[in-house]
Amino acid sequence: MIGLKRCFFLVLMVLAAGCRQKEVLRTIPVDDFFKSQDKIGYRLSPDGKNLSYLKLQGQDQNIYIEDIETGRGKNITRLKDKKIVFYFWVSNHELIYYKEVDAASRQSDVFIIDKEGKNERQLVNNEKSRLKVIEDQLIDDKYLLVSSNKRDSTVFDVYRLNVRNGQMEMAAKNPGNIIDWRTDAEGKLRLAISSDGVNSTILYRANENQQFKKVLTSNFKDTFYPVAFSHERPNVIYAISDVNRDKTALVEVDCNTGKEIKNIFCNDSLNITDAQYSKKNQRISFVVYETWKKEKHYLDDSVRQVYSNLDKLLPKTETRIFDKDKAETVFILRTFTDRNPGSYYLYFATTGKLRKLSDFNASIHESELCEMKPVVYTSRDGLKIHGYLTLPLNVKAENLPVVVLPHDGPGQRNLWGYNPEVQFLANRGYAVFQINYRGSSGYGKTFVAAGFKEWGGKIQDDIYDGVKWLIDRKIADPKRVGIYGTGFGGYIALNGLYLNKGTYSCAASNSGVINLFTYLKSIPPYQKPNLQMYYEIIGNPLTDIDKIRKVSPLFQVDKINAPVLLAENIKDPNNNSGEAIQFVKNLKKRNVSVTYLENDGDINIYYARNPEGRRKFYDALEEFLEVNLKRK
Repeated sequence: MIGLKRCFFLVLMVLAAGCRQKEVLRTIPVDDFFKSQDKIGYRLSPDGKNLSYLKLQGQDQNIYIEDIETGRGKNITRLKDKKIVFYFWVSNHELIYYKEVDAASRQSDVFIIDKEGKNERQLVNNEKSRLKVIEDQLIDDKYLLVSSNKRDSTVFDVYRLNVRNGQMEMAAKNPGNIIDWRTDAEGKLRLAISSDGVNSTILYRANENQQFKKVLTSNFKDTFYPVAFSHERPNVIYAISDVNRDKTALVEVDCNTGKEIKNIFCNDSLNITDAQYSKKNQRISFVVYETWKKEKHYLDDSVRQVYSNLDKLLPKTETRIFDKDKAETVFILRTFTDRNPGSYYLYFATTGKLRKLSDFNASIHESELCEMKPVVYTSRDGLKIHGYLTLPLNVKAENLPVVVLPHDGPGQRNLWGYNPEVQFLANRGYAVFQINYRGSSGYGKTFVAAGFKEWGGKIQDDIYDGVKWLIDRKIADPKRVGIYGTGFGGYIALNGLYLNKGTYSCAASNSGVINLFTYLKSIPPYQKPNLQMYYEIIGNPLTDIDKIRKVSPLFQVDKINAPVLLAENIKDPNNNSGEAIQFVKNLKKRNVSVTYLENDGDINIYYARNPEGRRKFYDALEEFLEVNLKRK
C-alpha cells in the first residue's frame, strides 16, 4: 500500500513538473509583449497634492487629474482621435500640453488648461515651426521661457511666452549658430551653446542684461554637457565632460575663465552619463555611470537614504525616479528588471510608504521570460566589445538559432533591462545577441570615434567577430544566424548580407536606412549647424561618393542573395518610399525572396499606437524567421 502511494505521489510530481514546464514554454502572444498601457506619463503638481497621467481609451488619449489625498479624479481634456505628445505642470493649478497635428512631421499645437479642466486655450500653432520649453515653471505667474524657429526655420530664438494671452516676446535672438539654450535654477537665461558643425562653444553671461561671452570651445568628439549652476558660486557650473580625458567625469568649471576647477567624480574605466541636481538641496544628488547596467554614485547622503529605503521596499529590482514635487517628499517611481517591464509607484518619503499606480504591462509574467546576460569579446583589431546575450528558456545553449540585433544609431547603445523585442524573439526559441559595436556610446570617446565612417567597415567586423565568438563556443548554429534591426540597425542588417556573405541566413529591416545619400539629405533645416558633424560620422556625400555608394544597400542589390524582410513607413523623412519600392523590385528581379510591408503611421513600429499595424509587422517577422532561420 505504501509503495502504491509513493508511486502515485511520484506520478503527480511528474505531471506537475510537466505542467509547469508547459506553462513556462508557452508561446506568448505578440500583443502581450507590446501591449499599450492604459495610463502613461505620470506627473506630480509642484505642491505634490495632485497626480496627473495620460489615459488611453481606444484611439482617444486625455489628461486625468487625481487628488492624491482623496483619490478622486477626472479627465480635464476631451480630445478625439488625437495624441497628447507631451505635457507638464507650470504651476500648482495649470498644465500645458502638446496636441499632435501630424505624427510623421512631428507637428503639434500647444494648449494651456487648469486642473479643473477649465480655461483651456491654444497658445501656439506649430504648423510651420517648432516650440521647445526651456524652463517649465512660470516666471512672474505668466511667462514661460521657450525657444522657437518661427522667425527662421534653421535656428531657434528664445521667447517669453505669455500664457495669459499667447503673445511671444523675443528674449534672445539667435545669431545663426546657437543650438541650445540653458537657464539657472531661478529660470534666468545664462548659457548658450553654439556650433559650427564640428566645434561647440559655451557662451555665458552673469545676468540677463549682459551680452553672452565665449567661455570654452570643444570639438564635437568631446562631450561637454552643462548640468546646473552652483548655488553659492553663480559663475560656476557643474558639467559632464571628457575634455582632455577619454571617459566622462562630473566637473566644476569657472565660467569667467573657462577653466575646470574641480573633478568631482571620475574613473578611468567608467563613463558618467547623467547627474541629478536638487533645487531643494541646491547641490548635485548623484551621478549615473554605466558598466553593464546603470549605477549611481551618491553625493548627497539624504538622497542615498531615499534609494536605500526603496531598495528595501522593492528588492531585486531597478528603480528610477521619474518625477517629484518641489519639496522632494513625494516621488513617482518606475521599476523594472531584464525580465519584468515593471510598475509605477508613488513614494512618500516622510512616511516611507509606497502606493502602486499601475503595472507597465500586466500581461507579462517574469517566470516566462529570459535573463539578459552581459558578454564581452575582443575584436580582430584588439578592441573590447561589450553586449548582451539572451538565451531561450529550458534549452541547452548549444547550436541555437541566433538573431543578431544591432541597435539604432549613430551614437546610441544597447542597455540592460526589459526589452520586448528581445523577449519576443527569445520566447520563439532564438538566442538574441545585442552588440555595442564601435561608435556606440558609453565606452569613452576613443571608442565612439573608432566608429566614424565605419558603417560598412569595422562596425560590420565587430558584429561578425561577435557572431564568430558565439559559433566558436558552439552556442550558435553557424547555418542558422539571422540579423534584424530598426533604423540604422536595419541598415546594418541589410549591409551584413553582402559585406559578410554567407554569415547570415536572412536579414530583416524595420525603417532601415537603405541609401545614405537620402538620409543625409533628409536632415532638417534646424539641424544644419550639425551637418559637418554628420559628415564626419557617416560620410560626406560630396567627397566620399564611392564609399557611401558601396555601403548603401540600395546600390548593392546584385550582391544580396539571402531572404530579406523590409518594412518601411512611407512618411519616414529619412527614407524615400520610391527607393524602397525600387530596392524590392530589383531584389525580386534576381529571384531573391522578399517580404515587403508598408505603413503610413508611426515611423517606429516598436512604439506604434496602432496595434493592428504592430501585430502585422511582428507576425510577419515571426513567420519570416521561422521559414528562413529556425527550420533550416
